[in-house]
Amino acid sequence: MVAGAVIVLAGCAQQAPRVQLQQSEQTELRTGQEKVLAAAEPVSEHASAPTREPEPELPNQDLSETVLYEFLLAEIAAQRGNVGLAAQAYADLAKRTRDPRIARRATEIAVFARMGNAAIESAKVWQETEPGSQRPLQALSGLLVTAGRFDEAFPYIAKLLAAPGGGAGEGFMQLNRTLASAKDKSAALALVQRLTEDFPQLAQARYALAQAAANATQGELALKEIRRAQDLKPDWEAAVLLEAQLLQSGSGSPAAAIERLSRYLQRYPNSREVRLAYARALVADRRYAEARTEFQKLLADFPANTDVIYAVALLSLQLSDYAPAESNLKRLLELDYADKATVQLYLGQIAEEQKNYPEALRRYGEVTEGEQYLPAQIRLAQVLARQGRLAEARAHLQQTNAIGNQQRVQLVLAEAQLLRDANLVTEAFALVGRSLEALPENPDLLYDYAMLAEKIERFDVLESSLKKVIELRPDHAHAYNALGYTLADRNVRLAEARELIEKALKLAPEDFFIVDSMGWLLYRAGNLDESVKYLRRAFDGRADPEIAAHLAEVLWASGQRAEAEKILGDAVQKHPKNETLNATIQRLKR
Repeated sequence: MVAGAVIVLAGCAQQAPRVQLQQSEQTELRTGQEKVLAAAEPVSEHASAPTREPEPELPNQDLSETVLYEFLLAEIAAQRGNVGLAAQAYADLAKRTRDPRIARRATEIAVFARMGNAAIESAKVWQETEPGSQRPLQALSGLLVTAGRFDEAFPYIAKLLAAPGGGAGEGFMQLNRTLASAKDKSAALALVQRLTEDFPQLAQARYALAQAAANATQGELALKEIRRAQDLKPDWEAAVLLEAQLLQSGSGSPAAAIERLSRYLQRYPNSREVRLAYARALVADRRYAEARTEFQKLLADFPANTDVIYAVALLSLQLSDYAPAESNLKRLLELDYADKATVQLYLGQIAEEQKNYPEALRRYGEVTEGEQYLPAQIRLAQVLARQGRLAEARAHLQQTNAIGNQQRVQLVLAEAQLLRDANLVTEAFALVGRSLEALPENPDLLYDYAMLAEKIERFDVLESSLKKVIELRPDHAHAYNALGYTLADRNVRLAEARELIEKALKLAPEDFFIVDSMGWLLYRAGNLDESVKYLRRAFDGRADPEIAAHLAEVLWASGQRAEAEKILGDAVQKHPKNETLNATIQRLKR
């Protein structure tokens, strides 16, 4: 009955009619309004807090039929999903009634409706009618900052920071979170600079200024301010963590961050968060043994922390220290670690590395679904092939469930690799060729097809396939590199080969295989000095046996035979079955 009355009135809203309601309807409407007003009253986010804000002074509101009508119109519009109408109706009602409960409701609905200006206007009414509360101040400040209206936000934020109770420190930390979404980072920095003028000795103010400076890409100012924060509060973990972050982002290397975190830990060895950051920085710097030591210290203090156990396990695996890697991974299973599939996959790898193939097969078989399912099945097939069970391995891959073409392609490429490892290159070439009939424009299949074509000296297929990959994916650095390297290795069309490899280097300047290709091309072109520079850089970055073979051959050709022999000797000890390496040794000894 109430809804029907409001619907009738909605069509004539502009005429503001007087509504004649029966006594029962008036009672129902009054009761409904009282319930909603009660629901709109502020509720403390921390019910158990020892202090409460004073109750707002509520206006002596005349419950007129117009107010009732607008109130119900707004609520029913909100319930029916018309949040725009609800927000506007509530905004008008807030201005009319000057009731802080309605103003708060108007602010919330306007925010939900993404009506920024309406939200700000309603929040202003809320703040004006509830001046003793920080909640409308926080809401209004946040809305103005989000809208980029920093000058308007300044007095409200300043009032929040100056509120009695000594909450300025927490206020500045909250300010960082509020300003995180600001689009104009320079204007946000200017706002923080103004706000911190009255708090020169407050560590949190310096921290907020450092964070704002960092967001505005003013690294020197950020470092200066975060160090001032530490002078004021030397044991503050958050400050040293931010300084380490700034050092790493500024230099692009974790070395400076590692040194700073290490100095802090010498003074405060029980700092868990800083030690965790230190361990992670060591991992980023590939100092795995040191990183594991730090994680083990954390593990002694937090023996049931699954993230730390996982880190120790992976670092041990990286260091080929299989016993602690295995024991920690098994412990994760005992602690009911959420990602059991990844744990089983790593346990399978450990067993595989130790040539415990039955255990590896069992672990891989435990992975029956999820992200790790396909990698586990591919590794299971590789273990079968390693045991001489090639037909069984291929059958397993063919029977593995695949979701979508990309997973099917991964399985085909895995099967082709099994054939390649078994020196059945022609069969692998045919397998990938059949898959290309169904997916003729799949870049992964085309690239692998080209690499197999090179093995059987089908250079026409290699070239056409790689050009197709480049057409489909112009950013495919390895396609440019493979075609350029093949031309250089065959000592044909060297100018074209150089263009291709230079393009690859632009796309992936730190890929050491591409750096090696450029060195090999320069050797073919007769530029031995430049060739050695590129090949040394490639070998220093990645001691791959084929890169070693290229560097040794060029050193040999340039008269540096002793160094060439040492590089070949070291490489063949580590990779005794590498075809390119052995062929190079045989050729140079003739």
